[in-house]
Amino acid sequence: MSGFFRNVRKALNNKIGFFLLTVILFWAKTYYVYLNEFTLGSKGLMQQILLFVNPIPSALLLFGIALYFRGKLSYVLMMIINMIQSLWLFANILYYREFSDFISFGIIKGAGGVQNNLGKSLVEILHPLDFIVFADILLALGLLLFKVIKIDDRRIKFKFSIGLSILSLFLIFAEYQASNADRSGLLTRTFDNNYIVKYLGLNEYAVFSAYQTHKEVKTKKDSKPSDLDEVKKYIKNNNDGINPEYFGKEKGKNVFIIHLESFQQFLINYKVNGKYVTPNLNKFYKNKHTLSFDNFYHQVAQGKTADAEMMMENSLYGLPQGSAMSSYGTSNTYQAAPAILNQKGYTTAAFHGDVPSFWNRDNTYKSWGYQYFFDKEYYNIKPNYNIGYGLKDKIFLKDSVKYIEKLPQPFYAKLITLTNHYPYELDKQNVDFPSLNTGDNTVDPYVQTAHYLDQAFKEFINYLKKTGLMKNSMIVLYGDHYGISDNHKPAIAKLLKKKNINNYDLAEFKKVPFMIYGNNIKGKVDHTYGGEIDALPTIMHLLGIKTNKSIMFGQDLLSNKNEQIVPFRNGDFVTNKYTKIGNDVFKASNGKPLKLNINQSNEVSSIQSKVDKELSLSDKVIYGDLLRFYQLKNFKSVDKTKYNYGKQHALSMLNDDDKKDKDDLISKLKVKSTENMYKTDAPELKKE
Repeated sequence: MSGFFRNVRKALNNKIGFFLLTVILFWAKTYYVYLNEFTLGSKGLMQQILLFVNPIPSALLLFGIALYFRGKLSYVLMMIINMIQSLWLFANILYYREFSDFISFGIIKGAGGVQNNLGKSLVEILHPLDFIVFADILLALGLLLFKVIKIDDRRIKFKFSIGLSILSLFLIFAEYQASNADRSGLLTRTFDNNYIVKYLGLNEYAVFSAYQTHKEVKTKKDSKPSDLDEVKKYIKNNNDGINPEYFGKEKGKNVFIIHLESFQQFLINYKVNGKYVTPNLNKFYKNKHTLSFDNFYHQVAQGKTADAEMMMENSLYGLPQGSAMSSYGTSNTYQAAPAILNQKGYTTAAFHGDVPSFWNRDNTYKSWGYQYFFDKEYYNIKPNYNIGYGLKDKIFLKDSVKYIEKLPQPFYAKLITLTNHYPYELDKQNVDFPSLNTGDNTVDPYVQTAHYLDQAFKEFINYLKKTGLMKNSMIVLYGDHYGISDNHKPAIAKLLKKKNINNYDLAEFKKVPFMIYGNNIKGKVDHTYGGEIDALPTIMHLLGIKTNKSIMFGQDLLSNKNEQIVPFRNGDFVTNKYTKIGNDVFKASNGKPLKLNINQSNEVSSIQSKVDKELSLSDKVIYGDLLRFYQLKNFKSVDKTKYNYGKQHALSMLNDDDKKDKDDLISKLKVKSTENMYKTDAPELKKE
């Protein structure tokens, strides 16, 4: 045995030996992370083999750079390269745990828009075992410092180094060929980063992401008016028209858009220990004046909340990588809901109890035509008023009325709730609901923050009733994205009361609420299949505004000609007949796995082609900033320089509007304020 260790040590004292040790240890930790930290879904022998070997080619290539140098420099370079790759691996572990996706250069490019709050949930995300990715570096460093391994000063022959580089590139190419054979169009058709990492590797994904970002910049630079021709043709051919029964039903009404953070459809009528999680939302869901859609899906990717806002207010998809709001919110031209309605006589305002720069909202909202943006600066802030990502919902909604009451009517007001946000924190004084008991510490408190949001919603609705705003407003509620990601399958199985879950169950778990209340609406639970992309044309038609000439990729959910196709950002889709996730196809109504006959196969292929085309055309609009070339009839392009969200300026503008129009709530009620009409049981406010 001692002879074996002597031989091993002798081999490691050779530069090639140390190089191989570095590569093997890096491969081992990467493969460990693949299996234990990412949900890559490797199926079949070919995928498992590719996953097993894919860290090796790029490791040989990158660590091989050090072999072009001699002495200590060669060893130092290997350590530096390892540290850079390990930091990339470590960052993706944390990011994936939160977002079920990998860091893209689009996310890095737009990091300034989200960095304010990234640290808030870091403690919850970080696990001690995550630091195992640096263990091999510490081991190698220790072996060198304690001279268990001695530095080999000899220069490696140039022929060997160049041969290793060529071999590495050949292996990368061979890996791509094998991957493309198993997954046709890997880098051209798929919108899912999991596939790229599963087949090619995390380093290769980084290169592809950088290429995509470069291509996006070039696309905008090279785009021209004729690029819109294909988009306009597609929009025209897919216009589903209006439903005369609903068109204009809420014309001239105020509009409240209430953003239910991380709120999933399963919470509606869901019980814990015999108690409803959301009794007030349940009641609103079944109201005789509420249209509730029970087959409505979120369609977000990396942008999450930002993607949802993009779809809800523009009927354009978020991006496959990064966030359109962060990367293109400032520079691009939009024809968004706030601008359209403002030019129809509406006052437009957004309310958000956090910093204005999060997701680049302070710039994007100007591009979208919001006249007012009431951010954290406008609210009373005390240490116990905040939790997680901003103001607690009860305090936020109550404090918003001092601005709502001054908005000239009709108005379009979006209120973004925050308390039901990962990591689902709530201080003891606000917890009055039992947690789940799945054994997953991330999932279990989810119902407690959802219940708190439900209570805050009740208080806000009571205020609307007291002030008369309820009967004079159309109220839209939507869940922006999942609260519990696919990374929590055992907990999801317990929530759904199933032993095991499959891709169909995970697709169903993408459902979020979409409710529209209006005094003139005959309410019902509508089973139409749709998603966030469809919200804007549906809302506009209820307000009596036609969208057939607008660049919108959604369809009116109330139209009898709606195709009921719901694309997901990764290219999967759901329809009223099929649920297609990866290579699996299920019957949409009951989740039964399907073995497709020829007719079904052709039908699914046709839907897939439509989904791929729609996603790519929407990307084309955003990447190329194509709306700058499109003149919508009776619509004036937004002049961003006219908007100023500074508190002093906004309050002055509100006062000027009040003196001029007298259309705001306090003028109509002939009171100085309606704040005393808002009742809340928020314990923080009771103590004051």
